[in-house]
Amino acid sequence: MNFHKYYPLDVVNGPGTRVTLFVAGCEHQCRGCYNQSTWDLRSGQVFDKAMADILIKDLNDTRVPRRGLSLSGGDPLHPANLAAVGALLQRVRRECPGKDVWLWTGYVHENLSDAQRAVVELVDVLVDGPFVQELLSPGLPWRGSSNQRVLTLKPNNSRQAGASLL
Repeated sequence: MNFHKYYPLDVVNGPGTRVTLFVAGCEHQCRGCYNQSTWDLRSGQVFDKAMADILIKDLNDTRVPRRGLSLSGGDPLHPANLAAVGALLQRVRRECPGKDVWLWTGYVHENLSDAQRAVVELVDVLVDGPFVQELLSPGLPWRGSSNQRVLTLKPNNSRQAGASLL
């Protein structure tokens, strides 16, 4: 898997202070996408064990407590990303207790493949659906167009995931 951006401190992509990773690879290629540079799977930098170690260390840093991990892109649920994203999330669950995981995808929850569902089992909040430029709605929290949904999958882990903001 490749990635484009890594933010060890982020307050934009989900509630609270977070760690955010933007992965490469998206087959949706939505018109009006603000992150077109992430569409190519081969673009960006390789997400290797050293980068995963940095992410885990940052999530556990007590000097600036992070609430959780946000995964966006590109698309973390792109078929080519599933093994790496799944391994990362398993490690986060094992080594970062109490941290929530938010994941943005252009796929719709009800239409996920079995392999995608296996990864989503490790996610607390899923923001699903492709960006639709004609449905752009800048006032919506955590998403860009009104067709996209914020789905709280594990309310106990997500600390209500900002549900009052939705």
